Amino acid sequence: MMKVLVCETPNKLNFTEQVIPTPKKGESLLKIKRIGVCGTDIHAIAGKQPYFTYPRVLGHEIAAEYVEGDAANLSPGDKVTVIPYLTQGIDIASKMGKPNCATDMKVLGVHIDGAMCEYIVVPTAALITTKGMSYDQLVLVEPLAIGAHAIRRAQIIPGEFVFVIGAGTIGLGIIKLAKLSGAKIIAMDVDSSRLAHAKRLGADYTLNPLGDDIDANLTNITKGDMPTLIFDASGNVQIINKAFNYMAHGGRYVLVGIQNQDIVFSHPEFHKREGTLMSSRNAVKDDFNDIIFKFQNKLLKPDDFITKRVKFKDAREYLSESPEVLKSGIKTVIEF
Repeated sequence: MMKVLVCETPNKLNFTEQVIPTPKKGESLLKIKRIGVCGTDIHAIAGKQPYFTYPRVLGHEIAAEYVEGDAANLSPGDKVTVIPYLTQGIDIASKMGKPNCATDMKVLGVHIDGAMCEYIVVPTAALITTKGMSYDQLVLVEPLAIGAHAIRRAQIIPGEFVFVIGAGTIGLGIIKLAKLSGAKIIAMDVDSSRLAHAKRLGADYTLNPLGDDIDANLTNITKGDMPTLIFDASGNVQIINKAFNYMAHGGRYVLVGIQNQDIVFSHPEFHKREGTLMSSRNAVKDDFNDIIFKFQNKLLKPDDFITKRVKFKDAREYLSESPEVLKSGIKTVIEF
C-alpha cells in the first residue's frame, strides 16, 4: 500500500491509502522523491484553476526513482523526471510537433491524477533521464522548461529589452534564461523580495507597480522605444490587458501565465504596432533537454529557485495554508 494526498474539493485535502499500481505494457513504475509545488496546484486548491475537476491528486513537477517497466535504457534506481503532458500524439498539433498543446492532452495533476503519492505509473515514453542529475535538479526541469519553451517561441534578439511581468518560479526562469540569451531584462512584480531575487538572477532593472510609474520608467529605460519583447508570467488579467500599451512598435507579447477571463485591448493600438501576440503552453522534449544541458553545464543551480522544503507527511498541513503563505518564497519542494 502507498500514501496518496488527494485534493477532494477546493480547500480540502486528505491522505488516503491505495494499492501500489502495477505497470502495463508501455508503462513504468516510479518511486516519487520530489514534487514541486506549482501555481497551478495553488490555484486548484483554491478552486480557481481552469481545466480542473475534483477529486484530484496534484503534482506534475516530478523527480523520481525508476522501479520497473519497459524502458530499454533504464535500470532500477535510476533518477528520472517526467514530461507530464500526456497525449496519443495523433492529433493535428502533435503532427506539427506541438504535443504540448494537443487536443487530447491530459496533464498529470490537472486533467488526471498526478504524483502527490509515494508511487506512480506513467507512460514509459514520458520519462526523461540523464546520468549525474540530482533529484533537486530533476524536480526543477519541468517548470524551467516552460520558461525555455516561451523563450524559444519568442526568438530573443541579443541586446533587446525584455520586460518580464511576474517574478514567481516561471517568471524567474524566463529572466534567467533570457539573460543567458543576451537580453537586457526589466522585471516587474509587487513583491520586493521576488524583485531582489530577480536581480540576483540577472534582471538589469526592477519595477514595482505599487510605487513605480511603469510607463515612465519603461520609457526612460528604453530611451523611448519601449520593450520589444514582453512576457506575462503573472496571470493577472488587469496587468495582461494594460501591458499591451507597453509593447514597442514591431514588438512581441508572449502570454505564459494563465487566467480564466477575457483579454481586452485596443485593436488600433495593437494594429499600428504590427504587434505579435502569442501564447506559450507547457513545453516539449527539446525544452526539457535544454534545461538539463544548462544544469549539466552549471548555467542553472537548484539553490537559485528552491526556497522551502516540506516533508510529504506534512504536505496536507502545508498545502492547507492560505494562498498568500503558499505563494511566499520561490519554489517549495515536497520531499519523500
